[in-house]
Amino acid sequence: MLHDPNRVYVFDTTLRDGEQVPGCQLTTPEKIEIARELEALGVDIIEAGFPISSPGDFQSVVEISKAVKTPTVCALTRANKGDIDAAVQSLQYAKHPRIHTGIGSSDMHIKHKFNSTREEILERAVEAVKYAKKSVEDIEFYAEDAGRADVVYLAQMVEAVIAAGATVVNIPDTNGYCLPDQYGAKIKFLKENVKNIDKAIISVHCHNDLGLATANSIAGLQNGARQIEGTINGIGERAGNTSIEEVVMILKTHQSLGLYTNINTRSFYELSRMVSSQMRMPVQPNKAIVGSNAFAHSSGIHQDGFLKNRENYEIIRPEDVGFPSASIVLTARSGRHALKFHLERLGYNLSKEELADAYHRFLTLADNKLDINDEDLLTLVAEKVKG
Repeated sequence: MLHDPNRVYVFDTTLRDGEQVPGCQLTTPEKIEIARELEALGVDIIEAGFPISSPGDFQSVVEISKAVKTPTVCALTRANKGDIDAAVQSLQYAKHPRIHTGIGSSDMHIKHKFNSTREEILERAVEAVKYAKKSVEDIEFYAEDAGRADVVYLAQMVEAVIAAGATVVNIPDTNGYCLPDQYGAKIKFLKENVKNIDKAIISVHCHNDLGLATANSIAGLQNGARQIEGTINGIGERAGNTSIEEVVMILKTHQSLGLYTNINTRSFYELSRMVSSQMRMPVQPNKAIVGSNAFAHSSGIHQDGFLKNRENYEIIRPEDVGFPSASIVLTARSGRHALKFHLERLGYNLSKEELADAYHRFLTLADNKLDINDEDLLTLVAEKVKG
């Protein structure tokens, strides 16, 4: 397999893992609309659903396969023939089909979920990959709960499924348990100890239970993984998944990592809004990259520094993620520089004395009103003119 060693593939599971959030179920037409936007964003793989789980999910995979041309369309299965048969059938119209099959890899899952043994699970993993490979060339294998799995056993499993035909091996931190250095070390161990690892791409799929999903994904990439799995806005079960927009912008901001994606980052803001409204999942205002306050500056010291030079307080340009523009929000903590900026924007050039007077009255107003808008400022200046 020939791959650019610096390219990171983006695997979006907004329509599968993201849709598992209670109350966020989408209709097939809504899924198609989001899938087309994901294609425009430039994602490499769209996980369209879990076909065996419901007729609706099956149909969504069929229709998304017809609707998109460039991305790989992926269907999730468990490691059994019935699931794989349903996935194969649902992918019949996909230009680039992929089956994502797998099984638990931690002793916790082997014992308490499957009531099985390591040897038996290994056999089932290999069997599932071989069976899926008969129908579809591109097979991704997930070693569920790899975050808590014994690393030597995990390496044995990865080696066996690659030998059976897996083209991508997914090492999920299913419970969001790992610390970044632990997760990075796990990926590094696989890279160095699995003899056929060069025949597959290592993928990272991290959950955010401890708020570490993005950090863990980056640690995985730094140690040799070349596919990142995540969702728009970081939606997903429990505390959510890795936010695709965060990982992509980290790689773009930290050029020293030497990694890149084929994502058109200017589409992030609009797509974030679409996913939020269709899934009825508000984006927290202080969410990195796409939150409504991500480029809003309200403290006086920050505003002054920002107005002198944007880079004092911004490492990402709002337009790079399709954000309308950075905003200087006027609050009781805003300084004179911010007030002057807004008054000039409205066409008022005040002298130093006039500005001092206006600022004094502005603070009184800001103490009583949370958001100061243009109308308030016009009233403020008009009062002074009358006075």
